[in-house]
Amino acid sequence: MNNNPKRIIVIRCGALGDLVYATSVIDALKFEFGEDSIIDFVCTPGSGTLFSHDSRVNQVFPLKYKKLPIFFSKQKRNIINFSIKQPYDILINFEYGKQFKGLVERIVADKKVGAMFDCIGYDDSDINRGELQKRFLDNLVSKSNLEKSFPKVATLEFEIIRNKFHLSDSYIVISPSNSHVNRSGINYRSWPNSSWIKLIKKLSCDSQVVIVGAKNESNFFKNLQPYPSNVVDLVGKNNVIELSSVIQNAKFVVCTDSAVGHISASVDTPVFVLMGPNNIFTDSPYISPTNYVHPISLRKDCSPCYKTSIMKACKDNVCMNEITVDMVLAEISSVKFEKNTN
Repeated sequence: MNNNPKRIIVIRCGALGDLVYATSVIDALKFEFGEDSIIDFVCTPGSGTLFSHDSRVNQVFPLKYKKLPIFFSKQKRNIINFSIKQPYDILINFEYGKQFKGLVERIVADKKVGAMFDCIGYDDSDINRGELQKRFLDNLVSKSNLEKSFPKVATLEFEIIRNKFHLSDSYIVISPSNSHVNRSGINYRSWPNSSWIKLIKKLSCDSQVVIVGAKNESNFFKNLQPYPSNVVDLVGKNNVIELSSVIQNAKFVVCTDSAVGHISASVDTPVFVLMGPNNIFTDSPYISPTNYVHPISLRKDCSPCYKTSIMKACKDNVCMNEITVDMVLAEISSVKFEKNTN
């Protein structure tokens, strides 16, 4: 064992899906610097529970109010003071926002890499965002160690969640919502409610279907009810580690561009992701040698258009609305599932 293990702090305070992408660097760091290397994360309190059972992560510093200046932010001061007492060898920053500049500058670390320090072509339209984040480590970690590191999250034993949520030995997870579900205006990443209703009905005829979603999305899910009798409603009833465990043991997952898709890929559960305005290369779940990621996209000439004037001018959201239930079922039927769910 190394008497002076590397001390590393990673800053990623985006949504849950962004944090899952960032887990792509954890194994690379462990491979390069040893299993006894110490890795801390700075992330939002809710997303940070992703690491509650992950032995690879030493501790999580929660940062709830990211825009607060250091003087008014006890959480930012706690992180800085901790680094003064126990300096880090490496700081890896994945946040570009100016609200992180003071924090990144004041954390004590011998070497700092990532956003604000390196230019890696973050807007490359052909490279997945998980892969782009690994590029920040090009000068720290060998190419071979980077190539065998992928997003991965810890989970609970299946018996724990099966008993708690009354799950069968074989079930399907459906996640109709995404992080924009409560915003006003058109949710360009959404699929029509009528399509979700039809898909849930079809799939529940042959298998138990588990519906997942966040607690604050309950009003959205009312539009999909009542569910068929073979449906388990887990909306707002599990935390992040339980959600990851439910996903890990599913036969497959159907979702839109959301954290559920990224978690599915990170636990090697086959996932069918309905994608319209987003880039199917950069924004889809990270494809690894052991997972099964199936983006379902019409690949229209106007796509990808996410956060562009083209999307804002679009009133029909045709790239999502014209994906039919039969298309999704056909894609699912074309896949031979070999994942062991027990």
